[in-house]
Amino acid sequence: MQQQSERSPSESYFWPTVWAVALHALMFGMLFVSFAFTPELPPARPIVQATLYQLKSQSQATTQTNQKIAGEKKQTSAPQYETEQLEQKKAEEQKVAAAKAAEQKKADDARKAQEQKKVEEAKQAEAKKAAEAKKAEEAKKVEEKKQADIAKKKAEEEAKKKAADEAKKKAAELAKKKAAEDAKKKAAAEAAKKKAAEEAKKKAAADAAKKKAAEEAKRKAAEDKKAAALAELLSEDVGHQQALADEVGDQVAGSLDDLIIKLISENWQKPVTIRPGASVELLIQMLPDGTITNASVSRSSGDGVFDNSAVAAVRSVGRIPEMQQLDRATFDRMYRQRRVIFKPEDLGL
Repeated sequence: MQQQSERSPSESYFWPTVWAVALHALMFGMLFVSFAFTPELPPARPIVQATLYQLKSQSQATTQTNQKIAGEKKQTSAPQYETEQLEQKKAEEQKVAAAKAAEQKKADDARKAQEQKKVEEAKQAEAKKAAEAKKAEEAKKVEEKKQADIAKKKAEEEAKKKAADEAKKKAAELAKKKAAEDAKKKAAAEAAKKKAAEEAKKKAAADAAKKKAAEEAKRKAAEDKKAAALAELLSEDVGHQQALADEVGDQVAGSLDDLIIKLISENWQKPVTIRPGASVELLIQMLPDGTITNASVSRSSGDGVFDNSAVAAVRSVGRIPEMQQLDRATFDRMYRQRRVIFKPEDLGL
């Protein structure tokens, strides 16, 4: 029994050694985990390695002796060792917690700095936005003032234009009214003038008819006288015939002059106004067959319109066939170029 209860030195140190190795392995694992989270802490692995190395390098006998001594020592110092291990673990945990706290504080500080930066940026953005809003408001006021000035100027221009248009319209209405009155007066004057012209035309036609009848009677008497004179001229001697021819030529010339005046008056377009006592002397050039080749004013009446109307009347006659009854010598002497005085008053016009 006594022999069985007694253990060999190797058996008495086996379990303490196993526990020691297991405890070191556990501590190594904990240190490894803590190192993974807190790289700042120095690793404790060299101590364990040194311990393992020393255990390996000893001989079996020495190991057994040491184990025995360690077992005895452990029995006496196990509580102290555990306390140291706990304190060391606690210190390591404190270091890990301090490191974590430092990291957390660093993260918090960074977060706070970031938040502060965001707040500052937000304030700057708000200030910038407020400045831009103020600037935009000022620009808006300036633009509104500018637009108001433009509108005011435009309104003034439109008012001026409207006033000018009104004045122009009023002037146009006055001018239109005056033109209407003038047209009315002119129409009345034209009507009166037309009526007077028609009355004058009727009177002139009546006078012309009377004069024509008188001239026709006179012409017939002259022709009868001429025929009688020619008959007498043929029956007398030569001297008497010459004297009679001269007398008959003068008589015929008087009749032809009356005919010329008559033809001129028939083709004459009376001007609107004639100066009282108007008289124009005309130079008429003709051919022996009575064709009028030219007519001109040899002495003016002083009224150019009247003179031109007389010249136009002569040219309108064109040809006087009665000139063919004159012999060539008498025609050349008296009617190649004949001066005729035209007086409307002698015609009763």
